[in-house]
Amino acid sequence: MESAVQAAISRVFMNGNSQAVRIPHEFRLDTSRVEIHRNAEGDLVLHPLAMDRGTALLEALNAFDEDFVALLEAGQKESPPMQDRESL
Repeated sequence: MESAVQAAISRVFMNGNSQAVRIPHEFRLDTSRVEIHRNAEGDLVLHPLAMDRGTALLEALNAFDEDFVALLEAGQKESPPMQDRESL
């Protein structure tokens, strides 16, 4: 049983000296980089590239909202209780 192929029409435009294609919402990519190649039929094919760990970490940190960051900062200002330790 073949699965249905999803299709949409979009526009091509110039972005500086590069040609760009508007990607409709239903085809959005969850990456900031893609590999592009042309197949034997002449079609362009996009393959999302995995993010390196540094980029993934920065994107994850950017996802925290201001309230969460404020709570973290407030927690840093509070001093932890003194620990009971043996004297040297």
